[in-house]
Amino acid sequence: MGKVVLVTGVARQLGGRFVRRVQREPGVDRVIGVDAVPPEHHLGGAEFVRADIRHPTIARLLAEHSVDTVVHMDVNGTPLGKRGGRTMVKETNVIGSMQLLGACQKTPSVKRLVVKSSTTVYGSAPRDPAIFTETTPPKSLPSGGFAKDVVEIEGYVRGFARRRPDVAVCVLRFANILGPCADSPLAQYFSLPVLPSVLGFDPRLQFVHEDDAIEVLRIAAGEPARGTLNSGTFNIAGDGVLLLSQAARRLGRPTLPFFLPTVTWFGSALRSARVLDFSPEQIRLLTHGRVVETAQMRETLGFHPRYTTPGAFADFARSRGTGLLPPETLARTVDRIADRIAVALPAGRGHQ
Repeated sequence: MGKVVLVTGVARQLGGRFVRRVQREPGVDRVIGVDAVPPEHHLGGAEFVRADIRHPTIARLLAEHSVDTVVHMDVNGTPLGKRGGRTMVKETNVIGSMQLLGACQKTPSVKRLVVKSSTTVYGSAPRDPAIFTETTPPKSLPSGGFAKDVVEIEGYVRGFARRRPDVAVCVLRFANILGPCADSPLAQYFSLPVLPSVLGFDPRLQFVHEDDAIEVLRIAAGEPARGTLNSGTFNIAGDGVLLLSQAARRLGRPTLPFFLPTVTWFGSALRSARVLDFSPEQIRLLTHGRVVETAQMRETLGFHPRYTTPGAFADFARSRGTGLLPPETLARTVDRIADRIAVALPAGRGHQ
């Protein structure tokens, strides 16, 4: 790992945790945390610099400190707290990333770049493949929101990699990150007392635990271990999948199915009232789901998550407490209803 590491987006919990973790790495002399707002949490012995990556000052910062490793974590779907809205988030994601990459290109000392991306680049559509690999093109490119931001950012990163072939570039496409400290829109959705869902759909979901997210960022930011390569694009997710109905039962929260137009209207109402960022892309995820292949994460990057998808969700669920119904009671009730439906169906119908 380089001796001077610069991390963006440190005002968020995940960025702050990574800053505290990377300071313990052998050979790291300095860690510089950058964000447009001061963090409310401690950054350990790291130096905090209040700077907006949308402005050219980021280039001066890289040059002055002879930064050799940049970990770009200021790529997000929602504003931090109550600050700003979707416009500011998009500007930080897209324009900020462009400025940062331009600054890295002009700074000879930069030798490694890690970008926190998302599996939302694949979108969520009815004709999607069962499993996305890193080279699978999306059936339908995202038309807006955070997913479109990530597609644009990855395009700029590929351009940067061509212009600076001497820089080791690692793009980590994270599945939805969950854990006790998760503050994402999906974590907020699962914290609702009743979970609105789309009638007739039970999507497959994948998660990555926040502890595993920190660990894979650490691996990506350091020198590769023997037999591994931490340059390239990697899907990051825990083993296994969970259906939305299974997640709801484990939380003890009932689902409330609506027709898709009603869910879309309901999501717009929640966003307007600033109760929950129930975006169109999240509605698509909760309709069609998304599952990615993680073989390259293990075989090439050499990262093996400590938590499976169900394990990450279980840890998140424990932090949220029991829902309206005890999970065990809800699970038994659902199973009894399913058994009665199966008995009531004509012979053979239950297996079609």
